[in-house]
Amino acid sequence: MNIPFLDNWRKRHDGTRKTGLAGAVDADPEGVAELLGECELLRVRVGERGIELDDSPASLSALDQLVPRWRDDLEELPWLGNDAGLYLGTVLVRNVAGAHWHIWPSGQPVVRLASGREIDVVEAGLDWAMSGSPELSQVYAESAEG
Repeated sequence: MNIPFLDNWRKRHDGTRKTGLAGAVDADPEGVAELLGECELLRVRVGERGIELDDSPASLSALDQLVPRWRDDLEELPWLGNDAGLYLGTVLVRNVAGAHWHIWPSGQPVVRLASGREIDVVEAGLDWAMSGSPELSQVYAESAEG
């Protein structure tokens, strides 16, 4: 993946620390959170339906109420599901005390809660996009309680 933000970070640190997204999370957690929160495809598709994603828990409920027309486009479905998961993670990180992005060795971004529990938000987003279950607001509520 060619992300200029990461390339610049690698040059500054000259390989002395973790590289890739995991290293970037350590060096600039806010920058990575902003990058992961872009979710451009999801924001465009729901914007076409009059919904603005404001990174609030209420916006997850609004997403859950949408008619899943994206399921008709098998090429776009996984991309939209990935974005939905990253958006869920963004809402968690911005609204749940102690929640932050963590990168597994495989490169998968997850949200780590203050308790140490890790939420595979991308998997949750893909499940939501493909079947509607679990609802994004439900995953948020369960994560925010513990």
